[in-house]
Amino acid sequence: MSSKGRVLVAMSGGIDSSVAAVLLHEQGYEVVGMTMKTWDYSSSGGSKKETGCCSLDSINDARDIAVQLGFPHYIIDIREEFGDFVINHFTDEYIAGRTPNPCVLCNTHIKWDALLRRADKLGCDFIATGHYANIREENGRFVISKGKDHHKDQSYALWGISQESLSRTIFPLGQLHKTEIRQMAMDRGFDALVKKAESYEICFIPDNDYRGFLKRRVPTLQAEVAGGEFVLEDGTVVGKHEGYPFYTIGQRKGLGVALGYPAFVTRIEKETNRVVLGNYEQLAKNGMNVGKLSMGKYENLLGLPTETITKVRYNDPGTAATIEQVGDKMLVKFHAGVNAIAPGQAAVFYEGDDVIGGGWIETSFMLD
Repeated sequence: MSSKGRVLVAMSGGIDSSVAAVLLHEQGYEVVGMTMKTWDYSSSGGSKKETGCCSLDSINDARDIAVQLGFPHYIIDIREEFGDFVINHFTDEYIAGRTPNPCVLCNTHIKWDALLRRADKLGCDFIATGHYANIREENGRFVISKGKDHHKDQSYALWGISQESLSRTIFPLGQLHKTEIRQMAMDRGFDALVKKAESYEICFIPDNDYRGFLKRRVPTLQAEVAGGEFVLEDGTVVGKHEGYPFYTIGQRKGLGVALGYPAFVTRIEKETNRVVLGNYEQLAKNGMNVGKLSMGKYENLLGLPTETITKVRYNDPGTAATIEQVGDKMLVKFHAGVNAIAPGQAAVFYEGDDVIGGGWIETSFMLD
């Protein structure tokens, strides 16, 4: 039995989770590998070949690492719980006129819960993943902070994980840069991992065509929403569109409307099936309401206006903002306009590198 304890490592077959498992093994943990089957590519109806974290190749790659290092490896089938929750939510959000973030939802409600349930069954003290983020205990709270490699940082996608789950979580890559991880894999003879292409698309939409996915998922959708109006902010009708679920706030390409200037989607109106267009300046908002909060560094911020850097999407560098918690919601007042704030996306509040908390964007607006 290892003095460090037993750890269940989520292994996708990619370089990051593989090196995470290798490092924990070398550090003296008793490692158990686990690969989660979340989705069948054949059932997505897409045209692209099966790749990424759920493919047979990836499962075999994860198992090969375990065999070489002599630790057990399991495959768990969570397609049903993943599909019911993540994919149904993804579809429902677009039909509601919002832009979902399935990766955050999956981390929060599926992967961590699924891993911890299996960890308990296998007698594991901890779970670990290959995310680029850090975690520490401070003042009785478990605090997520940015990974040392800010270009790869994944803290934005982790804000919703509960304190209880974080108390048993290890991020072995938090203090490493991607270049170091590649070198570690090379040094240990895992050359194939270094050459393996990385996947950036949504796992259940391998061809990156979410519109096609929605049409296959809800066969009647296209007929129900086609022929809505493109309008300007003042209500002027400037064209017809394919249906409000097939557009996202900030979208510029594929609109099929010529206005004499670059036009962007600034608002989606589900009730009237209208898609509002505007110029670049009209994309900016400096206020938003955020709900379904999950607090990290602090238990709550009631009555405490707090200065933060707030991110509204994964690759957003963040904008200075004052946040004020009102009940179970957060009022965010940006110090400058922020483009393309999309309801349904996650907002994450930072204090330095630390995640204060996050939630789901409900509305955005211009403050006086």
